[in-house]
Amino acid sequence: IAPAKKEAIMAVLELTADTFNDAIAADKTVIIDFWAPWCGPCRSFAPTFEAAAAKHADVVFAKVNTEEQQQLAGELNIRSIPTLMVFREQVLLFNQAGALSAGQLETLLQQVSGVVAVDLSVLQPYGQGASPEPQRPRQGRSGTGIGRKEAQA
Repeated sequence: IAPAKKEAIMAVLELTADTFNDAIAADKTVIIDFWAPWCGPCRSFAPTFEAAAAKHADVVFAKVNTEEQQQLAGELNIRSIPTLMVFREQVLLFNQAGALSAGQLETLLQQVSGVVAVDLSVLQPYGQGASPEPQRPRQGRSGTGIGRKEAQA
């Protein structure tokens, strides 16, 4: 009888305004769930998000409680929850409100893993630029948030 295979269970990080920028600065893919305790769809999505975190040790999974982090949610223009954002190297690859099914989340993770790092180098990282105003993350193609490079304004 073969020994049981152990899976690395990755914890889901709780991000705050103080830890957000450091979290998205990593060269790893970071997927962030913006949620609130009173939000039914957020609570329903939580097990799906946690299961994906356990399955994908190469991705950083994080949550932002929008009730506790209202300023951060405002700076990121969170208008509806749950909202998912995916970053790599401070570049926003995906931004969508609404809970995803397990299959949709898996597809998203496969899509963002296919974005080549060299493609990201041409985009302006979140929080950097000439403007003294807080910078919003750059977004990819509408709908999926994957793959399109937008011209700088």
